[in-house]
Amino acid sequence: MNPQAEGHGDHISKQFNSELEDVKNQLLEMGGAVEQQLADALVAMTSADTGIAAEVLVQEDVIDSMEIKIDEECNLILARRQPAASDLRLVLTIIKTVRDLERIGDESSKIARMAIKLAEQGDYPEGIVEFRHLGDRVARMVNLTLDAFARYDAKSALEIAHDDLVVDNEYGSAMRSLITYMMEDPRSISRMLNLLWALRALERIGDHAKNISEHVIYLVKGMDVRHAPLANIADQLSESD
Repeated sequence: MNPQAEGHGDHISKQFNSELEDVKNQLLEMGGAVEQQLADALVAMTSADTGIAAEVLVQEDVIDSMEIKIDEECNLILARRQPAASDLRLVLTIIKTVRDLERIGDESSKIARMAIKLAEQGDYPEGIVEFRHLGDRVARMVNLTLDAFARYDAKSALEIAHDDLVVDNEYGSAMRSLITYMMEDPRSISRMLNLLWALRALERIGDHAKNISEHVIYLVKGMDVRHAPLANIADQLSESD
């Protein structure tokens, strides 16, 4: 059942309602900060802008502080309110989601560090077009998965899981292309390795976005789909409607 339909606003305690809404809003605020951090990291990498890259690294501490604050508030809700049913799922989903958001922030910082190294090395490497394309796709995944959480949209969350398969395929193709280039021009190895690490960070961000989409499905439907084939998940969602 949709948590909105069950109603987080139907509690006897208005304070409890307020606490749940507040922690949800804090998560969405953290999500917005992580989205901006990722966007800045992509700009830093594709334009060799070390200034923006430095800002991304500073933002990492802000994201970490947000995670700690939200975790603390969720733990207080669990201890004081002992939520059940959809309320419990909401709190558990927020705890899991902030962990993935923090890791997206970590991966964005890795991209920023690689951007600084590439800028210091001078010549821009082959493969930056592939990086830009994969970065745009991953950033879209993060945006859509946060939107799915905000709207309690399990079907949209499932589509994000499909997108992760595309990201994995594109990542594999880009890796093979860059490895071939390094073999043909050993002088490029240092620059290529920095780009490969940045591509790896993008692939990991896609994984974390997929994790969040699975948390959303758990929130809305009460289904743990972490290790289920996508076809089976789609069938279960249809049956639960």
